[in-house]
Amino acid sequence: MTSPQLPRRSLLLGGLGVIGVGALAACTSGGAGHAGDAAHASNTPHVGMDMGNGKTIGPVPSAGPSAGQKLVTATLTPKRTTLDLGGVTVDTWAYGDSLPGQAIRATAGDFLRVTVDNQLPADTTVHWHGIRLRNAADGVPGVTQDAIRPGARYVYEFTAPDPGTFFFHPHVGLQLDRGLYAPLILDDPAEPGGYDAEWVVVLDDWLDGVGTTPDDVLAKLIADGGPANGNGGMDGMGGMGGMDHGGMGGMNHGMGQAPWGDAGDVTYPHYLINGKTPTDPTTLSAKPGQRVRLRVINAASDSIFTVALGGHRMTLTHADGHPVQPTEVGAFYIGMGERYDAIVTLGDGAFPLVAAPFGKQGHALAVVRTGAGAAPGPDAMPSELGGQVFLGSRLLPSAGSRLPDRAPDATVNLTLNGAMKPYLWGMNGAPYGKNSPLLARAGQRLRINVVNMTMMSHPLHLHGPAFALADTGLRKDTLLLAPMESRQLDLDPEVGDWMVHCHNTYHAEAGMMILLSATA
Repeated sequence: MTSPQLPRRSLLLGGLGVIGVGALAACTSGGAGHAGDAAHASNTPHVGMDMGNGKTIGPVPSAGPSAGQKLVTATLTPKRTTLDLGGVTVDTWAYGDSLPGQAIRATAGDFLRVTVDNQLPADTTVHWHGIRLRNAADGVPGVTQDAIRPGARYVYEFTAPDPGTFFFHPHVGLQLDRGLYAPLILDDPAEPGGYDAEWVVVLDDWLDGVGTTPDDVLAKLIADGGPANGNGGMDGMGGMGGMDHGGMGGMNHGMGQAPWGDAGDVTYPHYLINGKTPTDPTTLSAKPGQRVRLRVINAASDSIFTVALGGHRMTLTHADGHPVQPTEVGAFYIGMGERYDAIVTLGDGAFPLVAAPFGKQGHALAVVRTGAGAAPGPDAMPSELGGQVFLGSRLLPSAGSRLPDRAPDATVNLTLNGAMKPYLWGMNGAPYGKNSPLLARAGQRLRINVVNMTMMSHPLHLHGPAFALADTGLRKDTLLLAPMESRQLDLDPEVGDWMVHCHNTYHAEAGMMILLSATA
């Protein structure tokens, strides 16, 4: 099998080892959690940021359910394993022996106690993506906890207050771009229903175990890009300077040409739905005429997908877990870290559910079967992909999901900056660790003026409380920003240090992160 390629630039490392990786950047590390420790095994280094800059947090205070609160428990075992992706066998890391990992399901308001038994050869953590939780359980090494050492166990304890479609993954290095992710579904106790079945659909781009690893890829990007300038600054960080990106191209989304600029930094050999390639796809079964709720999660690291179900239109109902005004679409974009829920009434037969990565070759496929007939082939591409593709940030919130009306008490500015040569990304003109935290006060309404000063798209993810788009009130925790796009985000900060970062994991590891520090 040929190695994946970097578009318009150079071959990846392929079968070469990770030579000299440790010299390129620091490896995130730290102590064990409050549930125990083990001898620190020799870590597999990763290229990228040390988010805590060597900071030790120490034991995290335990918590427990309040009187009458339901306790939900689970155990995660991140480990080395061998997975069958549908005719493609890979050695990788995963939660247990499945891809995605086993979902955790609870009801909004429940108390979750999740034990992590780290059987990896490297430090790890778990970040509960999109969950509004206590800061100590946010899963960021060196910021909210010490990393979980190899052989150690760690317990996450938090109330999950809001219903919605979420997922969890590590916040160490490029571990998300292996197989370490799984859904977290929080049911709404007041859910009116109105559908007959529910499918969780997890999208991914895949290269681990096919002759290279994510760490190899980042090492190659950094090595080819060259060093930063001598004073630690970032050449090209002012905006477009230093970028090596191609034209926009691609499909239209109902407002003219697609806005995403370059499609990403990595070309992947495989794209997956629920852990399977199009040659041996997952089959989702129902009956003709049934209404199905799709919970779509983009767990990819470097790919924006266009999602469509052949022969059907879908009604979007939720964005990042928050209810929206129902909007019928033929296809929609979903950026890395975003989640969208949709309702679809199924026809009779077998239909292709496709996620096509924007600007890249290949696609992910699942088969939706309600009756007889031949299954769509691995190359099936629904006609809906060629029509209008809906941009989720155009959704409008439902009345109950809006932030209370309030003028901002404080305003901060946030710029997204970066360059391909050298391969450096940052926020507010510097990489993480060299930029200053955004400062806020709990109890105040904070407005963040965001400007993407690059010619790439970036899925901006804020940990902690979800934000609202100032112009429409749409609630989200991950926002796909087009090149040179500006938006205003409003939120009510909670006490703690919260990460703000690009959810392209390669950009985050190369510095596109900043802290939001909120005090009482």
